[in-house]
Amino acid sequence: MNLTEYQNYHESKSHTSLEFPYNTYLCCIPMDFTHVPIHWHNEMELIVIQKGSGIISVDFITHEVKAGDIVFVLPGQLHSIRQKKEARMEYENILFHPSMLLCGEPDLCGTNFILPLMENPATIQTFLTPDAPAYESLSGCIRKIDNLCDSRPKGYQLAVKGWLFQLMFFLVSNQQTLKQPSQSHQKHMDKLKTILKYVEEHYNEPLSIEDMANLIHYSKSHFMKFFKTHMNMGFTQYLNHYRMSMAAKLLVSTDDSVLTIAVSSGFDNLSYFNRLFKRDFHMTPREYRSCNSNKVSVLS
Repeated sequence: MNLTEYQNYHESKSHTSLEFPYNTYLCCIPMDFTHVPIHWHNEMELIVIQKGSGIISVDFITHEVKAGDIVFVLPGQLHSIRQKKEARMEYENILFHPSMLLCGEPDLCGTNFILPLMENPATIQTFLTPDAPAYESLSGCIRKIDNLCDSRPKGYQLAVKGWLFQLMFFLVSNQQTLKQPSQSHQKHMDKLKTILKYVEEHYNEPLSIEDMANLIHYSKSHFMKFFKTHMNMGFTQYLNHYRMSMAAKLLVSTDDSVLTIAVSSGFDNLSYFNRLFKRDFHMTPREYRSCNSNKVSVLS
């Protein structure tokens, strides 16, 4: 299974083809990876829990999910997936680009329903359980699409589009009056995206707390409090965790030396790198490479 889509917190690579922007991935936590770090992208996403349980966060609203649950993520929403203690979770990850549902101008469906939905995600229920309104109809659409993508009869793309429109109808027709996010909440989301994107692009360079505070025009103390409040960890811990994830990817996907990987991941001290790696992965970099040489890394 190709998991490159989880490589960056802000995913600039397209998950889908230009000709037919729809993809499905079958994933298992922790067999494939222990977590999917916080990220966002331009596709709509459906996370369908098949077996077990886990933890999913969307725009920092966190829920424990279990078999049967469906999570609907709109473009631009920050979201993450992680293991719940020792539990295993199998899920289907569906990604499709909104362009599949937009027919150009003038387009009543796009103008009146699809675009307003993407601009105001608070009007739909993100976490859907089997007792949610229209759940059976929504899960039925997903089953129909899955069957079509498995068998791929001639013209199946037409039917997939049709069922996606049907799915959106059930979502829109069951919209709720939910609490709207405040302007300050949206401002915080935008600042976090700025931080995460900057780390994605510069993680292998020296990055200080002062640099990041200046990036979003905060004082150093305000930035540290802001980051820890929203990310539940300090910036240095987050940065080291991100760098370790990148190093783990390189250990599995390249033959580069441990020293080369440490430097390219942002560490200029090999002893420090080895110590952090063993703390996070409970083994040395060489042991990790040996154990995972025939597996797909979380970020590969």
